[in-house]
Amino acid sequence: MMRRDFLRLGVGGGFTGLAATGVHGSAMAASSAAPGPDHPAILVSYEAEDHRRRLESIQCCERAVRTCMRKHLVTDYLPAQACYNLGEYPSEKRWAPNDYDEEELDRLRDHGIQLIQVFDDWNDSLRLFGGHKLSAVNPEGFRRFVDMVHRRGMKILLYVSTGFLQRTDPDFRPEWSREGDYLVLGYWNMARCSPASPGWRAYLLPRVMAVLDDYGADGLYNDGGYLANAHNGRGPATSDEVLAFEESPDYDGAFADLLGLLYAEVKRRGGILKLHVNAAEQPMTRGAKVYDYLWVGEGVGNLDTMRETVKNYPPYLVPCPDMTFTTIGNPDEPYLHAVPYLQFPVLQAGRPFTGERGMVPGIAYSDNENDFWRRLCREAWEQYQAHPDGPYSYSAWDSIPGRPETRPTHRRWLEQYLPLVEEGTWAWLEIRDSGLFAEPLPPGVVASVFANRDVYLVLANYGQSPVDVATRDTYAATGTPTGAPQSRWTLAPRSMEILRRC
Repeated sequence: MMRRDFLRLGVGGGFTGLAATGVHGSAMAASSAAPGPDHPAILVSYEAEDHRRRLESIQCCERAVRTCMRKHLVTDYLPAQACYNLGEYPSEKRWAPNDYDEEELDRLRDHGIQLIQVFDDWNDSLRLFGGHKLSAVNPEGFRRFVDMVHRRGMKILLYVSTGFLQRTDPDFRPEWSREGDYLVLGYWNMARCSPASPGWRAYLLPRVMAVLDDYGADGLYNDGGYLANAHNGRGPATSDEVLAFEESPDYDGAFADLLGLLYAEVKRRGGILKLHVNAAEQPMTRGAKVYDYLWVGEGVGNLDTMRETVKNYPPYLVPCPDMTFTTIGNPDEPYLHAVPYLQFPVLQAGRPFTGERGMVPGIAYSDNENDFWRRLCREAWEQYQAHPDGPYSYSAWDSIPGRPETRPTHRRWLEQYLPLVEEGTWAWLEIRDSGLFAEPLPPGVVASVFANRDVYLVLANYGQSPVDVATRDTYAATGTPTGAPQSRWTLAPRSMEILRRC
């Protein structure tokens, strides 16, 4: 869903009226995304001593943690993800990979990135260059880009949508979409095609799977393009729809079925599926697994409220703070909201977002004077013209102007986070009762523990005052390797420590 809808739904400014729908308690969950090159299976790589250390660490935590929000076994998890801007679209000429992309992909590989995601700019949704929404702007250039990503040991996901199609596209059929169920923003004039439409399914699914088969990508990023029943946003059914499933505020039956079919096809090919539905919502599938990663944050105005909403969603979440709508107190804040809950924010990267895509001659843009996307494009263009050497923004979700500290901050936290989520780690998230502490945790402090060959304790202070935390065991701070081991920790307001047990 595009962000204009979030303002209408009351989410953009303060994220009001959005409740968590995850399973509460301390349920156990596991996920099955495709394994990454840096995460060898422990059944192959661990020797007896590795297994002994892991089992003893788990034993210690099992005895110490009495209750927590969620317990989770980490498997096949690629937290180091970057969204790559390929170039401006729409544009007067096709983008093509060049030496800049070679160098940028080198930087991302050296940064530790495991997975590259490309957005809507990869495809020719306006048919400007002889393609369509499910084909590349530059097919040969894009195949080269996929190969460039793979040569560096990273994976790549391509943007698709199980709902959105331009209403001006020659393939669009009005019976696929309910009257009034569309989105106009920037250059997009998109129908939300119904998941209950057999005609839309027959058109969509073969073409979506051809994207994987034709370009050699490792999976898909699915922008759902669907307004949930809970929002009561759609009119009467079309003549093409078959209403086969229950549809209720807590269950989107046809959408859940379509997502399940797509997920099965992606997994049949050994691929990865990332999903976005709306703001910080999860799909209403009543527990059916339909994704490997869930993208949250688009259009969200308050990261504290989002944290509370998504913290108990099934893993794995990829937060994307939307800098158009939210503000952060300091560069570390996105990690404060994510790391204690087995989440890690996406990095915006690729080519500079110049904003030129919002002012291409001959393109039919929205005439809404409040169109925030076109405003962002104008701001980005003015910034790029005034400062062609940076600092750069890399997407409409990024800060304008870009922030030089964003990438080093991401890398610093990633280096601390990756040891926490090694293959085979057990995580106890938001510990509520345990023997890990010598004193009760102060109000506003959240603790999570991660056990593999080593034990890591994450302490997050969401309050506005400094607090002291006393641990029973001795730990060392991973962010300050030269620091002396200790058992008492002072957390500054709105700060986090990742500790390794000594």
